Amino acid sequence: MALLDDNRLFPTDSAGRALARALYDSVKSLPIISPHGHTEPRWFAENQPFPDPARLIVVPDHYIFRMLVSQGVGLAELGVPSADGAPVETDGRRIWRRFAENYHLFRGTPTRMWLDDTFQNLFGLDVRLSAATADATYDAIAERLTTDAFRPRALFERFNVEVIATTESALDDLAFHRQIRDSGWTGRVITTYRPDAVTDPDVAGFADNLRKLGEITGCDTGTFAGLIAAHRKRRAFFREHGATATDHGHPTARTANLSAAEASVLYDRIRDGAGSAADRELFRAQMLTEMAKLSVEDGMVMQIHAGSFRNHSDGIFASFGRDRGFDIPQPTNYVAALKPLLDVCGLEKGFTLILFTLDETVYSRELAPLAGAYPCLRLGPPWWFFDAPEGMKRFREAVTETAGFYNTVGFNDDTRAFCSIPARHDVARRVDCAYLAGLVTTGRLLEEEAYEVATDLTYRLAKEAYRL
Repeated sequence: MALLDDNRLFPTDSAGRALARALYDSVKSLPIISPHGHTEPRWFAENQPFPDPARLIVVPDHYIFRMLVSQGVGLAELGVPSADGAPVETDGRRIWRRFAENYHLFRGTPTRMWLDDTFQNLFGLDVRLSAATADATYDAIAERLTTDAFRPRALFERFNVEVIATTESALDDLAFHRQIRDSGWTGRVITTYRPDAVTDPDVAGFADNLRKLGEITGCDTGTFAGLIAAHRKRRAFFREHGATATDHGHPTARTANLSAAEASVLYDRIRDGAGSAADRELFRAQMLTEMAKLSVEDGMVMQIHAGSFRNHSDGIFASFGRDRGFDIPQPTNYVAALKPLLDVCGLEKGFTLILFTLDETVYSRELAPLAGAYPCLRLGPPWWFFDAPEGMKRFREAVTETAGFYNTVGFNDDTRAFCSIPARHDVARRVDCAYLAGLVTTGRLLEEEAYEVATDLTYRLAKEAYRL
């Protein structure tokens, strides 16, 4: 039994479907450019077999356990490691059974499409996951995971990944990236500079992180000038390990343009733990502008992922820590928020700032007009809650009329779930080709142009935007 419709996500009218299919066929085998994500460099450095199916597919994927938790399944039952030391389920088969018996909860979601694609096209399964098939599917996947063909590097090559970027803290020693580089393996795995631990005072252990940053770099992070010098050195270290981009996950997109004296006074309050909530937000805002200045210097592409209310449940955060499915989108302003940064860097040649949002209402009102004016700005693809067929379609409809295609950066998967990467890129390729087919059949785009744009959206734009 096929788990997937081969014409999924294409138009239903015959002319539109035929053209979308032809466009898709022209790009479906192009290499995957994965310029931003959260896979583990350790996998590719050590190239050890993946663990059991549950720990590969269920435990690390907040798309999966978020849905299950919403229906009353506890994170501990799913084997998600606790932060407070409380015991959690360790039997992979039992975790898998719990997942399988609740698989119906994913009907109609992109997660279901990604999973069915993974089950069918990667693991060769031909039965739908359910309580009745739980053990058989677990055994089939587990058996494959013992073979060399399913080790991380082999899957990287099978997936036709040209380059994948991981994301590491500014304090990371990048040892696994050095191990990959020194191994002689030709797969391209690069890092991304994520400095939130030393730019966001609300991150746990911020004062200790500043101290560690000073120790690592030999810079005096007791002063604001020393802090910026330390970032400059760490960015250079990351570039030596392949980094072409930075990433900043802030609750808002607010930026600031303080004088050096004002920034130093603010930092003194923040560093000593005396800053108010308003001071902490202003410091984050100033650090975004400082990171933009450094990108003008060193050419690293800057990404801002704004608009998430992190760790909405205090109880889940206390018991399980960050990234456990309780981050929630919130309204986000970009026009006023970005103006201080853009006043400083917005017209600088060679500077690229890629914007992501969890607030879809700003696509046509704020983000597309901004990207359609400032030469440094590019729009990242639909992110997180919206990297779904409908979200991708809404994105194209909202931004293309003002920003066009060439102020966007193609697709990136932004995932920890390694096995879902081909499925996620396949969905994006299908949705984009369906959208292009609609432009052609309604007389807004020439057919030969659609083929060129399909290739751009699938491959070229991401590669060029991230300087890969």
